[in-house]
Amino acid sequence: MSTEPRLQLRLALLFLALVVWGCENSPRAHRVTDLATEVAEDGPQDNAADLVDEEIDVLPALATLHNGTTTLVVDPAASRLQLFRGDSLLLEVELESLQLGVVGAFDDAKLYDPYGFFFASILTPAPPLKRWVSATDIAAIEEAGAGLTVQVRFDADRILPLHIAPAADSDRFSLELEQLPVADGLDVPVYVRLRAKVDPTEAFYGLGEVFDKVEHRGTVRAMQMELDSSSESGGNEAHVPIPLLLGTRGWGLFVESYQAGLFDVASVDADRVDLIFAVADGARPLNFKFHLFSEAAPIDLTRHYYELTGFPIRPARWALGPWLWRDENLDQAEVLDDIKQIRDLDLATTGLWLDRPYATAVNTFDFEATHYPAPQEMIDAIHALGLRVALWHTPYLDEAHPATADLLAQAEGLGFYPTKTGLQRLNGWGRPLDFTNPRAVAWWQDHVRAYTDMGVEGFKLDYGEDVVGGALGIRSEWSFYDGSDERDMHARFQHGYHQTYAELLPESGGFLLCRAAAWGDQVRVSVIWPGDLDASFDRYGDTVTPANGNPYNAVGGLPAALVASLSLGPSGFPLFGSDTGGYRHSPPDKETFVRWFESTALSPVMQVGTSDNDLPWVFKPENGFDPESLAWYRQYARLHLRLFPYVWTYLDRLQTDGRPIQRVLGLVHPELGVHPSDVFLLGDSLLAAPVVERGARERSLVLPDGDWLDWWTGESVGGGPLTVAAPLGTLPLFVQAGALVPMLRPTIDAMAPTSDAARVDSYATDAGALWVRTSAGPEHSFELFDHTSVSQASSGVVTTLTAASGEEFVSGAVFEVIAEAAPPSSVLLDGAALSELGGVAELEGSAPGWFYETGTRTLWVRVPAGAHEVVVGR
Repeated sequence: MSTEPRLQLRLALLFLALVVWGCENSPRAHRVTDLATEVAEDGPQDNAADLVDEEIDVLPALATLHNGTTTLVVDPAASRLQLFRGDSLLLEVELESLQLGVVGAFDDAKLYDPYGFFFASILTPAPPLKRWVSATDIAAIEEAGAGLTVQVRFDADRILPLHIAPAADSDRFSLELEQLPVADGLDVPVYVRLRAKVDPTEAFYGLGEVFDKVEHRGTVRAMQMELDSSSESGGNEAHVPIPLLLGTRGWGLFVESYQAGLFDVASVDADRVDLIFAVADGARPLNFKFHLFSEAAPIDLTRHYYELTGFPIRPARWALGPWLWRDENLDQAEVLDDIKQIRDLDLATTGLWLDRPYATAVNTFDFEATHYPAPQEMIDAIHALGLRVALWHTPYLDEAHPATADLLAQAEGLGFYPTKTGLQRLNGWGRPLDFTNPRAVAWWQDHVRAYTDMGVEGFKLDYGEDVVGGALGIRSEWSFYDGSDERDMHARFQHGYHQTYAELLPESGGFLLCRAAAWGDQVRVSVIWPGDLDASFDRYGDTVTPANGNPYNAVGGLPAALVASLSLGPSGFPLFGSDTGGYRHSPPDKETFVRWFESTALSPVMQVGTSDNDLPWVFKPENGFDPESLAWYRQYARLHLRLFPYVWTYLDRLQTDGRPIQRVLGLVHPELGVHPSDVFLLGDSLLAAPVVERGARERSLVLPDGDWLDWWTGESVGGGPLTVAAPLGTLPLFVQAGALVPMLRPTIDAMAPTSDAARVDSYATDAGALWVRTSAGPEHSFELFDHTSVSQASSGVVTTLTAASGEEFVSGAVFEVIAEAAPPSSVLLDGAALSELGGVAELEGSAPGWFYETGTRTLWVRVPAGAHEVVVGR
């Protein structure tokens, strides 16, 4: 991707920032005033006579709804709603904390964005508001099927129904505040506000992609992109905001709205979560719908979000990577040389994508003939080496380039652009296509098929964030074919953009790598990448002064990438891949690059490339890459690919349990009382603590209770705080004692079919034996995605291992039992003595046997296909 459009964006924002600087008398401040105290000078309207009490004699003392072990209590006497799990109170909403933000008259030209309530400036002024109207009491409670309708009084002339419905046997409730037509003379609701009372000590996760810290207590999170003149990107980096908040006491709240909104996560009061969403839509405001749910373990909460919005799409297996790419390929010859280098250097790699420029212009749907004279031959050569190929794409035509003139004329003549476009068109190419128009979608897809028919199986979908609400308090008006506008299309545009490409992917899954997304988009988007992070160790918001002397506030480098990945998993996007090495201010130096690939090797998706085109074998004085860093990269890239059976199994399980694959420590183990943004579990059994500080050669962390083993040395460590050595090239990585980690063979190169099996060791050619790393310890079992199963149980001086072949791993298993202090006294296979082998190399054959490696204290056991039991005596 060229930086030219982003440079234009930065220049435009710089100009706007200079205007703002000249107009403001004081810098932007975080406004922490309690909004509940803010009313207009004329004060609230007086309540008139009760409009509902004439129809009923008595309200029930309590109205209680049970769903599984979760209970929602409506208490008219105390004027509150309470959410319980068992006997534990999780969350409480006092009626006075349910508020309508009203204006005297709705002004369609104004921007009703609650972000300005907390971050007021010339760019984002305080939004229109006359006063906040609080709910005062419950006027009536009516049965409604399995649920209730609670008539909530806000003032004498405004009683709104709150519909509450339990989801079938799922520990979840849906709540919808119905907005009624506004009578003449009444103030018009334009916001709904909910201030929930929570435990003042609990932690909070979810809310989509963020870059500063993964735990949200003390923050205010916008649910849409906002201008931010203080950032080097010009925005707040809310590329994937998800209105899903998870509390570590085991409750979740999801707001089913695409309107502008925000969450104040205990930044004002330690026991309050405050959320405000726009409901402005003319004379009749929008309903406000949200969901409350609970689970015994907070890691299980995201399943409810998936049940409401759809479970994530699974990409093709090769989409997990490692992927390699250059920001700007010179030509076809360079692409062919790159794939040769990949295989000559023995670098485990599953695919590559071509970033721009490769076409004549942006979206001419071709390959530029001078530099890519035989694109079909190039794609065939890529496939021959077991690699798959994707292309960079955007939702625009380059309106200034003569090569797109005919396409542009067609799109305009057929009405394929939005009928009204706002002023936020700073992408550098043109207007986005209107993907709400079915004919426009079909036309675009017909052109994209020029690539998919050649064997392109994935796309990196960049940009598409043009539709924003506005700025300076004024709407940026958009109008689309389906009648929608920017009030929800700032989010929903991504759905149509991504769906257009998702429908063209092969049945095996393909690959969509997307920069931005909205809630529900996980059913289309394979992988999120965080856009253009810094090629550094800088943290989000750090002020950096480079060699040119011009300081900037960083979007963040490696630490920000890790935070983004860990924040997205609980928020509904389990697959994430940052540009390993960073993008802005490239090239990364050797230390940055090594620490980054140490981290991404243990993420679900590994993709490697920078804006400086520095692939691992490109040694330059500017980056410091050398044979040592290349050897380390080879090691970590192969580890990532070898972990495929482990990671894919958790992705398979996610379709039912909803658990993230990469799991932030504080959400899995809130009992530890620590919430680091740089420690995570991969699945149940692996724990990684990447080094994210320049020059650090040791790492402090807290391990959960139990026994753990160092992945590299087999050294045993107990749970609790510890500091470990972390020399460059060594990721602090631990595995639970006794756990089983299924892997591919050590020689694996690729996942996709290859026509050069002598050179490329691919899973598609032969799944081979399943390799399983384990140790003596507490009993564990593991069933893989193909129904292969393995187990380990230890009692005294005996360890029992079992393996049963599944549908794909039909060649038996190799157990790698680490931390064995001495050779075994006996190894029995199904009760018979097993032969000792001459070395590790013999394990790759089909003959059963065992071998003890003294230097690594590892016992290797080869088990044939079928169902078998191994008993190891000591």
